Amino acid sequence: MQVFRRTKKKKLDELFDSFYNEVDYSANNLQFLVDLVAHFRPEKIDKENPVSIRSLLDYLEEHAVRRYAMSVYIRNVFQNRKFTAILTDSGIIRDAYFIREVRERLASKILPEQPEPDTLQFLLNQVFYKQSDFEWIQEISLIEINELVVLLDLQTIYGNEESASNSAVTEIVNGISLLIQRISGRALEQDVLIMVPEYEDIQSPFESFEKKLDILLSKIIHQRNFSVSATDTDFQDLVQLLQGCHQIINTAFDNSAKFGISIRVNQSLLRIRQQLFRIEVLLPLLATDSEEDKRDNSIYLAIKLIKFNCRKNNIRRLMLDSTQTIAYEVTQHTAKTGEHYITESKKEYMHMLLTAMGGGLIVGFLCLFKVILGKAEVSDFGHAFLYSMNYAFGFILIYLLGFTLATKQPAMTAAAIVKSIESGLSSSVNDVDRHRSFAILFSHLFRSQFIAFVGNVLVAFPVALFLIWSLQGLAGFQIVDQHKSEVLMTDLNPIGSWAILHSAIAGVFLFLSGIISGSISNKIKHKKIYNRIKEHPVLKISLGKENAKRFAEWIEEKWAGVASNFWFGVFLGSTASIGIFLGLNLDIRHITFAAGNMALGLFGGDFEAGWYPILMAILGIGIIGFVNFIVSFALSLWLALRSRDIPISELKYLFHSVWLYFKYKPVSFFLPLKDS
Repeated sequence: MQVFRRTKKKKLDELFDSFYNEVDYSANNLQFLVDLVAHFRPEKIDKENPVSIRSLLDYLEEHAVRRYAMSVYIRNVFQNRKFTAILTDSGIIRDAYFIREVRERLASKILPEQPEPDTLQFLLNQVFYKQSDFEWIQEISLIEINELVVLLDLQTIYGNEESASNSAVTEIVNGISLLIQRISGRALEQDVLIMVPEYEDIQSPFESFEKKLDILLSKIIHQRNFSVSATDTDFQDLVQLLQGCHQIINTAFDNSAKFGISIRVNQSLLRIRQQLFRIEVLLPLLATDSEEDKRDNSIYLAIKLIKFNCRKNNIRRLMLDSTQTIAYEVTQHTAKTGEHYITESKKEYMHMLLTAMGGGLIVGFLCLFKVILGKAEVSDFGHAFLYSMNYAFGFILIYLLGFTLATKQPAMTAAAIVKSIESGLSSSVNDVDRHRSFAILFSHLFRSQFIAFVGNVLVAFPVALFLIWSLQGLAGFQIVDQHKSEVLMTDLNPIGSWAILHSAIAGVFLFLSGIISGSISNKIKHKKIYNRIKEHPVLKISLGKENAKRFAEWIEEKWAGVASNFWFGVFLGSTASIGIFLGLNLDIRHITFAAGNMALGLFGGDFEAGWYPILMAILGIGIIGFVNFIVSFALSLWLALRSRDIPISELKYLFHSVWLYFKYKPVSFFLPLKDS
């Protein structure tokens, strides 16, 4: 690989002096091209002040001999360089396995692949080696680029009548042919076909496109200009068939709401979509009606080739494209669940209070169990296991009994909020009405969360206090001593402990549990678990048809919630032990457990803690609840917005309307008043 010296940017006349004096215009000498691009490459890309190559144009007009030398040099450098691989591979997903694709792109970023020196990709790797190069190049005026092409007397990609068969169009033709062959093979895989049952009895447009392409290519080969007219019937048919191919992939993605979707199927569909977009870019290059079309198409292709090569290892774009559909399906499930957590009427409000009190009742027991389990003489791993099972089965019990754990709401309700935003944006409702509707919905969410907090805390505290009094005060079991009491009270102090950080960690776990719930629900749908259980021959015989059906319904409705609550418990129970193993101060703080722990701490210290620790503990409980809420809600809101491709800027106006509504009717954010 040629190694280039790193120097300051040369002035244009100095750059041409060194180039002209070398008298080496061969294809292997890329240094002049590297220096020329470096001369115009901006330190910072500014789209309002795009890069101009006017100075180069003026210099070439003034120096005819050097203009001719540069023309010869450019022709030598670009002559006969193959670029089919850029058209068919660069920037397109290579693997159906997401993690493997990320790993390969990351490795290529650190140590880029180097193709053969006679390929165009090698040249682009050497000259336009920065990922941002495409961004400033595409902003250069097309008028200036056209002037440069004319000044240097460069041929178009179509060559001339004598060299048409060796023109760059042959690379484009080969690229399109290879792309459609790959698409046809992937589109006929079973995983893809099950996503589009509507097209089961219809001839595949991919096969039709491939046949029509062969007809068009045989026609192009015999054309003097190595292209056809844009009005050619075969070319127009290809354009229509391409739209039909797009429609199938769009239908497959749309059907993910009905059938669910896996990462592997999503990657397969995304690969086909990217290949179709690539064909959509290349297909117009096969049609020209004038010399101006040829020159414009040549410039268009050059810019696209630079773009494809610069972005071939773009991990951020891969992450966004690969996860958007999965994220949509996950948040779609959580949005449906979250709708049940937003109360509107007084009846629903009181029901939320009662279910939250039920959750607080169970958490009171869990607080006591955790303290008792902490006395077990086991390893850190053993404590992690015991704590995890205590939390996990407690949360599952809360879920199955229909009770509410307040902080489980934000991850669900954020998706419901975004779903309402999406509905408003897609409807004909004006901005003022949409923002007003959002403000009212948010007030319902806030008061639902508020009363859930109240219900959890009001019951968890007295239940934990009653349990510790019964066991330690009456039965004489020493559970919380003076030292443990001080630890429990100190852990709630937002100033004297890491309570805020630990409550933020709990917020992240709340967010992750929501993701797990949506992911499992999506997988159950995609794998058709309901039908597998319902029609399982052994289950139908052993349980009976009706019981097998009921079991299938229970799995479909409840299993995602059970699994997410189990893992939420594991996250909470194992964090402290992982922190010990890593030597980090890691732990969790949860508002409902904080209330229960305060009761245990007060009783263990014979209620002699003093007013300051009690005040700090009460303040800490409030702050812990707020941080639990805001972290899980913010993460879930971000994911839901990204999954629906809604700009973050939309939130500015929406939350401004919330502030206005709060000033107008603040009580409605806490009590179920009639909205207006």
